Amino acid sequence: MKPSEKQALATTSAAESLVLQEEENGVATLTLNRPKQFNALSEAMLAALQEELEAIAENEAVRLVILQGAGKVFCAGHDLKEMIATRKETYYQTLFKQCSKMMITLNQMPQPVIARIHGIATAAGCQLVAACDLAVAADDARFATSGINVGLFCSTPAVPVSRNIPRKQAMELLLTGEFIDAQTALRWGLINRTSPLEKLDEEIKKLADSILAKSSVAVSTGKKMFYKQIELNIKDAYAFAGEIMACNMMAEDVTEGVDAFINKRQMEDH
Repeated sequence: MKPSEKQALATTSAAESLVLQEEENGVATLTLNRPKQFNALSEAMLAALQEELEAIAENEAVRLVILQGAGKVFCAGHDLKEMIATRKETYYQTLFKQCSKMMITLNQMPQPVIARIHGIATAAGCQLVAACDLAVAADDARFATSGINVGLFCSTPAVPVSRNIPRKQAMELLLTGEFIDAQTALRWGLINRTSPLEKLDEEIKKLADSILAKSSVAVSTGKKMFYKQIELNIKDAYAFAGEIMACNMMAEDVTEGVDAFINKRQMEDH
């Protein structure tokens, strides 16, 4: 093997290891794997994560995704050392476009994505939590959009955060940069559930199993419908939802499910 080929192989291997992937029983688990850097979203990690998400989106065997971080924290946001090394506006535009594409992919892929949060989720890490469809956090986890503390308003994190939590709470997060605890994040609507760290996987499994027990067609159709209708006015949203529901009604497992429900109800009535 030529030296150039060895280097290319080593580079590829290093890039692949930035995001670890496991698949079992229809669930793909993606692990951000830069624990020493608190899983900061470098350019290479964003690219690796984008690649994994796109591959999973095309894989019908995968019905649900769990996104987690290796080491002590979930994700501390963008890699600031990498960012300040290149002081060019075009570079930053490209970087944030790359990050935004990955966040949008989380919404557009057919499988529900559950964020598994421990430690902290700050700045783009908090954005990542908000961009996932669901989120379950350890009860000692903390969240912040902390860019304001270094003079940088978290503009891109503000997009999904402001679509998850009420306006006043979103502005408090964005303008103060202060941490909120898991209980506050739960109360505000940033996450779905909390659990002691040692029972976090058990709590996520309960949520995952509940979704996996449902029709895969209904889940994937519903996810797509949800994100499209939420940006429409109410009249257009109802029109779009009606079209999707009519189409969904034609699915074979809907007929089976409705028949089973009716038969069960008739048995209970008698």
